[in-house]
This record gives sequence, C-alpha cells and structure tokens, in this order.
Amino acid sequence: MKSAKVFNDSFQHKGMRRKLIETLREKGITDEKVLEAMNAIPRHFFLDSAFDKIAYEDQAFPIGADQTISHPYTVAYQTQLLQVKRGEKILEIGTGSIYQTTILAEMGAQMVYTIERQKKLTDLQENYYFKNKYLNIKFFYRDGFLGLPTYAPFDKILITAAAPFIPPKLVEQLKPGGLMVLPVDEGENQRMIRITKAMDGSIQEETFDAFSFVPMLGGKNI
Repeated sequence: MKSAKVFNDSFQHKGMRRKLIETLREKGITDEKVLEAMNAIPRHFFLDSAFDKIAYEDQAFPIGADQTISHPYTVAYQTQLLQVKRGEKILEIGTGSIYQTTILAEMGAQMVYTIERQKKLTDLQENYYFKNKYLNIKFFYRDGFLGLPTYAPFDKILITAAAPFIPPKLVEQLKPGGLMVLPVDEGENQRMIRITKAMDGSIQEETFDAFSFVPMLGGKNI
C-alpha cells in the first residue's frame, strides 16, 4: 500500500460491497456476523488504487512479495469455520494485506496476534488505515511455524497460507477446547481443515473443501 493512496469509501464502493455480500450468501456463507464484518470493512483500502473498481470481485489480487489478498469467499469460508466469538484471543499466521486480520478484529476478538514473515508486507502496517480504530491487533515479524508462545494459549488460530503439515508448535499453543483452521498439503490445491483440541490435549480433525493458497514458509524473508 502506498502512502499516496486516497482512502475514500464511496457510495459506489459500498454498493459493490453489498453485492459481494449477496454473492457470498449465494455461495453458502451463512454466518451473519462474518458477513456483517465483511460489509463493514472496505476491501479496496487494502489494495493498490489500480484495483479500486474491481476490488469487490471474488478474486485474489497481488499485494507484493509474490503474495495475494485472498478471494473474499475464501476469507469468509475460513472465518466462518473459525467460529469467532467476542473476547477471544486469536493468532493469525500470514498477515498479508491485513484484510483478514481486520475482519477478525471487527468481529470483536479481544486481541488478534498476527504474524508475517515477509518484511515487504510488514511495511504495509505503517500505512494501515485502521491503526487507531482496531487497537485489538498486535503485529509480529517472525516465523509463523513458531507461533507466539509468550502470548499463548489462544482460543483460535487461523493460518492463511498452505501448510505442508499441521504445525506442532501451533497445536501446543492452542487452548484446550480451541479451534485451528488451516489449508494443508503441498501442490496446487489444499484441503481446508479444522482442528479441535480436546481438554486432554488430543485433536480432532475435520476436512472441508479444497482451496488454493500460496505456500506457508519458515523463517523470515528480508
């Protein structure tokens, strides 16, 4: 995001956003809290101005560092599976454009701890439009596979990149009774899965639809 970007949420943008919400309903998103949050957040604020007129199409768009902002349907789908409740501590792996992060904050998370490994994308945080509104977001530049043990345990964990396996350190940081949603598998398509951690520490795994994500990588990229 460039500092010269003009942040204007026009009637046209709001109309396109309402149309997108109806499209998401038609595609099977039923959680009204998710839809309300997505209707409240101007997606075009998280994209280069060149995408303003198409920001509400159900498409992924480039945001730099070979990364993308996910399809709105993908954002809605993952968020619906996460079953966000007010007052929860949520860990997000893959800050990216900060759009998904903002949806979680808008839904009333007590705090969203979000990790990004791409230095170029962490620079977006300097121009984050909502920095004075969503004080319930904490940004971190580090390896997502490591999580944030200092702030654990988390009620919910969301991974927004394709993990080659279920990261064990993140399972450790999930609170008993908590949920983790992530796309798993290498290759072109991944299985969206949801993990529920039982009180005894065991996990139950549910498999949902197939999606395509950029890969989740270890380390930090300068």
